[in-house]
Amino acid sequence: MATLTANETDALWAGIDDQRARTAALLEGLTPEQWEHPSLCEGWTVRHVAAHLTMQQQSLRDALGFIGRHPRILGSMPLNTFIHDAGILQAQALSTEQIVTAIRNGMGSRRHNPGVTPLETLTDILVHSQDIAIPLGEDLPMRPSLCALAATRRWDTRDTWLASVNRRLPWASCQLTATDTDWRRGQGPEVSGPIGAILLLLTGRPAALEQLAGEGADALRFTETRSG
Repeated sequence: MATLTANETDALWAGIDDQRARTAALLEGLTPEQWEHPSLCEGWTVRHVAAHLTMQQQSLRDALGFIGRHPRILGSMPLNTFIHDAGILQAQALSTEQIVTAIRNGMGSRRHNPGVTPLETLTDILVHSQDIAIPLGEDLPMRPSLCALAATRRWDTRDTWLASVNRRLPWASCQLTATDTDWRRGQGPEVSGPIGAILLLLTGRPAALEQLAGEGADALRFTETRSG
C-alpha cells in the first residue's frame, strides 16, 4: 500500500465513518422482509451482509474468540467459504437492532482486521453497502474520491490473495476509465463509467455492468449473459 499522509489517512477514516453512518441509516429503515432479501453476494441475504459489516474491526483476540465459540467453522475453507459461514453465524447471533448498533459503534475507531489495511476496510463498507442497496432498489451514493482509492487498491492487488475473495470477471484485459474522477487503468477495449461502477466490477459484481459503456463493457456483458 502506498504510504498515506496524515491528512489522507484522516480523510480515509472519515469516509469510512460516513459510509457506515449512511449504511446504518438505510438498514434502520428496512422492513423484516427487506432484511431477508437476497443481496448481491451469492448465498447471503441483506442480514448476512450487514452482520458481516459488524466484523470489520476484529482484533486477533476477537477472531480467536469467535472461532472458540464456533469451532466447526475451521472446516469452512477456502477463505470465501469461511467468510460466508462466519457472516451467517454472526447474523444468527445478533438482532437487527444489534447489527445496526454495532455498525454505528464502529464509527470513530481506526481498528481494522489483522492481515489487511484500512483500504480493505474502506472497500468492504463501500462495496457491501451496494450489495445491500442495489437489490433493494435503494440509492446509497459513494464518494468518487473514496471509490478511486478502493479501486486503485483492488487493481494493485489483483494478482494477490486479496483478490481471491472476489468473483473473477474478465476485466483485466480492458482499459478501465472513470467518467466522474481522474482514474484510468489497464489497456484494451474500453470500459468507461462512474468510478463506483468500476469498483463494483473490480470486486466481481456484474450488477455494475449496466452502468458501464464501451466495447469492453459490451464484451463483458456478452460474456456474463452466456455464463448466466
